[in-house]
Amino acid sequence: MKKGLLLTVVIIFTLALFAPATINSQQDKIEDCSILIKAPFIPNGQPLRAFLTGDEVAEFRTTFLNGSVYRLAACSAGNQSIIFSVYDTNRNLLFTNDEYNKAKVWDFKIAGSVECIIEAKLDSKEASSGMALMYIGFKRLEEK
Repeated sequence: MKKGLLLTVVIIFTLALFAPATINSQQDKIEDCSILIKAPFIPNGQPLRAFLTGDEVAEFRTTFLNGSVYRLAACSAGNQSIIFSVYDTNRNLLFTNDEYNKAKVWDFKIAGSVECIIEAKLDSKEASSGMALMYIGFKRLEEK
């Protein structure tokens, strides 16, 4: 009985000792994704995150405002490709990185303000599950 209790304590101690290192290393990979939003772009401060498995698709909604240039950046903690698509509220496709070799970054200007739906999914050829991250950055258009 004492052997079983001692073994349980050793296992719990070992897990407690090494779990924070694993969690921190995953967090470091996630934080590295934010470097895709570099000056002159300003990150909006709210990364969009979703844990996906299989063919799941994450859906995010945002409003892009007139008078700004935007950067969308997509990445994952495991460096898997993220396929993302941007739609208007009528589901008209505005952009998909799947047509551009799964580019991690897309810069664009908005004429007028528009509410958009951003869908993100993992490339099923590369991974069956993982964290999808989307970052949005913006900069003001130079006024003449």
